Amino acid sequence: MFCERMKEYQGGLQPFAPYAAAEERKAWEALPAGWREETLRLGERFLRYSYPYLSATDFMDFSRTGNRVRFEEAYFAKRRALSALVLAECVEGKGRFMDDVINGIFSICEESAWQLPPHNTYVRDAVQLPLPDETKPVLDLFACETGAVLGCVSYLLKRQLEEVSPVITKRIQNEIKHRITTPYRNTHFWWMGNGKEPMNNWTIWCTQNVLLSVLFTDEDEAQRRAVLEKAVKSVDYFLDEYGEDGCCDEGAQYYRHAGLSLFQTMEILNAVTGGFFSEQYREEKIKNIAAYILNVHVDGKYYINFADCSPVAGSAGAREFLFGERTKNPDLMLFAARDFAEGGTDTLLLPEENNLYYRLQNGFTAGRMLCYAQERTSCALHHPDVWYPSTGLLVARDEHLCMAVKAGDNADSHNHNDAGSFTVYRDGRPLLIDVGVGSYTKQTFSPQRYEIWTMQSAYHNLPLINGVMQKDGKEYRTTDVSCQVGKECCRIDMDLAGAYPAEAGVTSYRRTVTLIKGQGIQIHDRYTGKAPGQGSGPDCGSGTNGPVVLSLMTYGKPDPGSESAGAGPDPGSELCVRIGDLGTIELRGASWLGAEEIPIADPRLAAAWKGSVWRIRLLMTGEETWILLGGEK
Repeated sequence: MFCERMKEYQGGLQPFAPYAAAEERKAWEALPAGWREETLRLGERFLRYSYPYLSATDFMDFSRTGNRVRFEEAYFAKRRALSALVLAECVEGKGRFMDDVINGIFSICEESAWQLPPHNTYVRDAVQLPLPDETKPVLDLFACETGAVLGCVSYLLKRQLEEVSPVITKRIQNEIKHRITTPYRNTHFWWMGNGKEPMNNWTIWCTQNVLLSVLFTDEDEAQRRAVLEKAVKSVDYFLDEYGEDGCCDEGAQYYRHAGLSLFQTMEILNAVTGGFFSEQYREEKIKNIAAYILNVHVDGKYYINFADCSPVAGSAGAREFLFGERTKNPDLMLFAARDFAEGGTDTLLLPEENNLYYRLQNGFTAGRMLCYAQERTSCALHHPDVWYPSTGLLVARDEHLCMAVKAGDNADSHNHNDAGSFTVYRDGRPLLIDVGVGSYTKQTFSPQRYEIWTMQSAYHNLPLINGVMQKDGKEYRTTDVSCQVGKECCRIDMDLAGAYPAEAGVTSYRRTVTLIKGQGIQIHDRYTGKAPGQGSGPDCGSGTNGPVVLSLMTYGKPDPGSESAGAGPDPGSELCVRIGDLGTIELRGASWLGAEEIPIADPRLAAAWKGSVWRIRLLMTGEETWILLGGEK
């Protein structure tokens, strides 16, 4: 798609100047007063900032201990401080922040490497090297992003920096050439694609930032064109991974590094070719990729999540708004504008954002978003029911309930063993949940990944069959999947048996999940396989060696009531479990085994879940179980 389009382009490449440089004072003074005032306040926090020094032993900490957080906190703090100071200088234009900007530039340029320690390898999924080789730079996500940050600094403050000394911008140019341009042109990293390797968000995220690095700093026409010609190949490889429906199998958080990086890449291509790639925005797949984030939004801060994605996936802003504008999606524009307008200082300034270009774009789009939201205060925002066959994801909702069901396989990017799991929100609040993932460590992306509890099917809304959990791999998947989306009813039906290894002894495990609009949700499970007592695997604390133990993950504390004391009701009777203050789940064909409280201490999980989450365990007492949720409290 993009390669062929690039071959058709015969013109020269225009300078990349998407927003006003600092000396264009009228443009900066025309930005919203609130944004300018808060930008100055943030910048002032970093006056006389002491940029952290990253030592060799700091880099080796990951290979020695598996901890990646300690290094990353200092690494990203430097880049966020520099971005805040640069924008403050652009707003004020008096030179007050320049010394601290220059210190930041040199501090980052003097780092031995820009890649993170967990990414310090030249072969995908290979063991990381303990120290970087500065003669052979690794292009990972954040090496590329560091190049983009410094390139943006050079573009915005080029005149001011060269008035101090031409050495400063020359240093940036030399570092980007050595660390970004040369390895990009001469070395193959897996994320670039070759038509055989599986791609993910790395492909387009790195590509976007390589383009920003080079186009902001390199004026050589042949070099710029060579980089663009390689970049469009990666864009096509990235798009080949997507179905026509545009679903991001990595989830809402990763959409912001995948779908939105595709948008930025398209904008960059258009900026230097005079809009030559604009017609690509009319492609159905591109439109669907753009709309994904709106379709998986639940309410407020919550999003549908599976795999490594958190249910609290961040706020929308300029990138979503502009992507909606380019793809002519007014619902996406309104969603982004409202999220931005309601988000306070965090959405206004993006203070935790590492990428200076995003923060710059946010400032220059802020006024339009605020006006758009204000002019449409009475407009209803449409969240459609949607079926994504490429990944097996159904999202359906009515006035009170939002339901998501994931079919598919256990080989998604950032996979958890969660084929056939579901989540439910009532009135915008999480009822039956997907916990997400904790802070990344060495184990997270290692052969021991599925020893982490959050990755295991026993900690999703799934059955443990004869003591056996689901297994990872593309061959472990749901089968015989059918889905219908209608005005009155949305339903998905599938067989989960294929997601389990042979030792589970399951012949068939059919799950049907139905949302009847205005009435509620029904989950109907039917099992055939080994008889009770014939299980062979560990029971993961189920307290039984019967054939099927259902897990239900909740945020609210479950209360089964007095009727479920002991072994629970007879197979045909009804068990009612109250979940916090959100209402009651009715269960038929299941007896109560207990509820496990899981305190949340991990910082990444704690961003979504305060206090504890709970795992309910239920024994399937016959060959079928019903889980029923009414529409109202």
